Amino acid sequence: MADKKIKAAYVEPLDYFPEEIRRKYKLGEFYESEKLQKIKAVMIGHAVGDALGVPVEFSYREDLKKAPVSDMEGYGVYDVPAGAWSDDTSMSLAAFDVLADGKVDWNKIMDNFARWIENDEYTPTGEAFDVGRTCLAAIITYLRDKKPPRECGGRDEHDNGNGSLMRIHPWVLFATYAMPMGTEDTYWLWLALMRDASYLTHGHDRAVMGCYIYSFVLSFLLKEPTRESIKKALDFSERSLDYMDEFEHYARIFKPDFEALPESDIRSSGYVVDTLEAALWCLLTTGSYRECVLKAVNLGRDTDTVAAIAGGLAGALYGYDSIPEEWRNTLIKREYIEEMCRRASENWTEND
Repeated sequence: MADKKIKAAYVEPLDYFPEEIRRKYKLGEFYESEKLQKIKAVMIGHAVGDALGVPVEFSYREDLKKAPVSDMEGYGVYDVPAGAWSDDTSMSLAAFDVLADGKVDWNKIMDNFARWIENDEYTPTGEAFDVGRTCLAAIITYLRDKKPPRECGGRDEHDNGNGSLMRIHPWVLFATYAMPMGTEDTYWLWLALMRDASYLTHGHDRAVMGCYIYSFVLSFLLKEPTRESIKKALDFSERSLDYMDEFEHYARIFKPDFEALPESDIRSSGYVVDTLEAALWCLLTTGSYRECVLKAVNLGRDTDTVAAIAGGLAGALYGYDSIPEEWRNTLIKREYIEEMCRRASENWTEND
């Protein structure tokens, strides 16, 4: 029998390829794990949505119908350039900076919130702007009254703005990789983490429940990025949270025909229930990241927060590369945010 000839495969060294190719296909030093890609998709997806909404915050829906937002803009409501994000992302990064080290330190997180307000840290342009009333009151309570961090959030019914919902995603990312749900014990630990994260600025159960629902939707999407995961997460939320007194305020989200509601029935105010409804409705009624966040922005009113929350979820559903490259490149301090994502990915190793 003749000897079988074996052909040797020649593989080009990685440095043979131009940097743009290595970046595009994530080769060599540009390799990124699936976990890092998902963390970036949520954090950058959120920040891009925020930046898209900043120039037209408080605008009326009717006015945006006449001149809809279709791209990154600057110097609208605030005197900041295109790609600048607001308090939604600043407060998220202030918390993420601590969580990225693999631990939850409530005092350090509140200290970072204070550094944002007092020293303009975690801002895109070196100046804090668009600070929510309830969040500011909680930070002042922490600094002036020396209250424990988880007792600083207002607990009155009038304290149900979207200020904890807009910054809850770093905790969901942390919990997804450090303490995934699977047993009854981890489920209650998960809820306790989301509750305490909300308590830093928003202590009423209605705000907390909004964070719970969002956390389930995002965690389901991180595990299985499909539209069916959104429905599964909402079904899980309905079954798991119906014991809460605030459940009735979110009842519309759980109805089978929720996504069929006309735009005129969707409110996009800063009230936590309205914000969560609007973000989920945009996610369910669109087919891409771009379409989702633009729909959210053009609802008007609290444009930056609705688009930020919708953008984080859309990032998880469609992936990092679905976020338009031109928007990613316009986002101020994108590399800074992505470096924080890399640190988190390296430190959240429990379930690799």
